[in-house]
This record gives sequence, structure tokens and C-alpha cells, in this order.
Amino acid sequence: MTVAQPAPTSAASPARAPVPPLAARARRVGGSPVRDILAVTARPEVINFAGGLPAPELFDRDGIAAAFQEVLADTPAQALQYATTEGEPALRAGLAARITARGLPTAPDDLLVTTGSQQALSLLATALLEPGDTVLVEDPCYLAALQVFGLAGARVVAVPADADGVHPAALGEAIRRERPKLLYLVPTFQNPTGRTMPAPRRAAIADVAARQGLWITEDDPYGELRYDGARVPWIAALPGAADRTVLLGSFSKVMAPGLRLGWLRAPAELRRACAVAKQAADLHTPTLNQLAAARYLDVLDAHVERVRAVYRARRDAMLAGLPAALPDGSRWSRPEGGMFLWARLPESYDTLALLPRAVEQNVAYVPGAPFYAGEPERSTLRLCFVTQTPEEITEGLRRLGRGLGG
Repeated sequence: MTVAQPAPTSAASPARAPVPPLAARARRVGGSPVRDILAVTARPEVINFAGGLPAPELFDRDGIAAAFQEVLADTPAQALQYATTEGEPALRAGLAARITARGLPTAPDDLLVTTGSQQALSLLATALLEPGDTVLVEDPCYLAALQVFGLAGARVVAVPADADGVHPAALGEAIRRERPKLLYLVPTFQNPTGRTMPAPRRAAIADVAARQGLWITEDDPYGELRYDGARVPWIAALPGAADRTVLLGSFSKVMAPGLRLGWLRAPAELRRACAVAKQAADLHTPTLNQLAAARYLDVLDAHVERVRAVYRARRDAMLAGLPAALPDGSRWSRPEGGMFLWARLPESYDTLALLPRAVEQNVAYVPGAPFYAGEPERSTLRLCFVTQTPEEITEGLRRLGRGLGG
């Protein structure tokens, strides 16, 4: 019996067709320069001022573990089940009470729980922005916000700022010229500069937005980390701003970033649109994490107070060491809270070009240029002061001085 053999493959067979390309937005927007720098400087001998990470030795491991254990013991079926998109009622109630106590009356239904405040920003971009829409930002600006707006296809325009943040007159001019849909701000302990917008400036910004028609996104991941001075009211709490301000918050800096818990407070129509976008993204934020966080809220203030005391000492150690570490003619911020300090060297310095020299000295920082939506100031850099002890900060600044040629 003769068995038919398959025909040999011809060398002239057509080549396989390529797969379709990535979306234009994915090709256009790159990764985070800070993440790239952190990957290069992950060696244990490097004193790393580049990251924006909370100090891991300060995580309340026992308290958070107890919260998870209680939830799993008391309500295991609920904790391990799907949940509503808007968030667990217990967590939203606790958050609403916390926000109300800080001067912004808030009901649980005003809130959407998100998988970190970064997701909240992405949901807002999905709900608000069409490709080609204009977003106004501070100069310099939080890097990951620039990524979100870039992926949404928005035009990002920087508004001139001074030591108090975005200037109201410059904002008014930018609105008239650019016809934007959204203004994005981190007004309290800003990333990267550490600056805080004073109350009169916040009121003026709210007034401009009310008169000229503009959404404001007020991102507040660091507000509870205040070391000096009095608390400044949220823009969302100011007259005329309530119907156009979206307030974002996070547990990453005060509880633990691994929980991936944030929240969004917004007017009803926009909040509902964000909830629909979240349904498409991940259905809901992990139930177990939400319920554990709701229980941990009872002791969160005491934990934050302990963290503040440690971070305050670390900030002070960095401020004390900067005069000897940076070149003559340098200037730097003195943040009242948060995690970051911003320095500006003499104009002849390029901090991106100097970074390899600093890494050779086993110290790292983030060059300032990537934080600018417009023309960058290449003599700037960001230093994170919370993840090292005062002794490590002192040594790291000595190394930084050598790396900068001081």
C-alpha cells in the first residue's frame, strides 16, 4: 500500500504577514524616566535619592496583618468575593468621615475607590479627554500624569509657575489662548518641587476656573505628611470650585503602596462616568484590601504621626547637608511636608549629563528635565529624603558633592 507523502514546502512560499502595529499612543508615549533610573541604581551600595517610595521599615506590618486577619476571620465570604465598582461601603464611609473632618463635607456616595490614585487619574482621562484636547499642567509636573495625558492623546501645555505654584494671570492667559478642558495640579507638597500653593493662590485659581470654564484635578497623595506650618484647605473646598474640582487621594504614602488603594471625589456625572470606565478596566479594586484598609483607618492617624516624626528628621538632615553638597550659587526648596526637595544648580550644570558621575560615586538623584512639559531647566534635580536615615543622607550628600564636582 502506497501512502501519500505531504508535498514539500516550496522555498518560494509567501512569507508570513506581519502583525498589525501597536496603537499610535503606545508608540508615542515612552516609559517613566524615573523607573529607568531606579533600575540602573538598584545596587545596594547606592544611596538612592531618586525614588519616590515610602520608607519600608516604617510600614505597620503588625497592624496591617491584624486588619487582614480580622477581615478573613469575620467576613471571609465577603472579603474573597467580587464587590461593587464604586468601592466597599465600609471604606467609603470611613473615607468620607475622614475627608469631612478635614474641612470638605463628603458623603460616601461622593467617592469612587480606585486601584491607587494613579488609576483615578487614568479614569479621569478616559472620561474627560478626547484625542487632541488640551490639558494644562504645572511646570514642572508629576511625571506619571504626563504619561496618562499622553496616552489619552491630549495636548499638554505647561503654565508658568513660581514658588507658590501656577500663576493665576498666566493661567487665565493660557485658558484664553489654548481653550483647555482640564487643569492638573498637585498643590500640596508638589512632586517634584515640594512646594505648597498658599490659600490665597488657591482661591485665585478656583476663581479663574469658575469664570472661564475649566475642570480642575487636585491630586493630593502627600497632604497628610505635613511637618511644619498649618494645613491649607483643598481647592475642592473653596467657593465656586465644588462643581468643577476632582480631588484625588491615596493610601500609598500613609498606609502601604502595595495595597494599591486610592480614591476619587468628583461631581456626580463625572464620577459615574469614571465608574463606567473602571468597570471596563478592572471591575473593582480588590475587596480584601478595601475591607482591611477600612479596619485600619481606626489606627491610621497614630501611624501617620509616627511616620511624620521620622520623615521630618530626614528632611532636616538633607536640608542641613545641602549647602556643602551643592555647587556655589545653587538654590533649593524647603518643603513643609511630603517626600521631595527640588534643587536648581547654576545654569552651566546639566544634571542629566552629570548623573553617571553621581552613580559612579554610589549616589543617585532624578534629573529635573523629564518633569517639564515645555522647555526643561536642565540644571534642576529632585531629591527624595524619606527612604534613608539621617546618617545615610549625610553620607549620600557627600557623595553627591563629589559627583557634581563640588
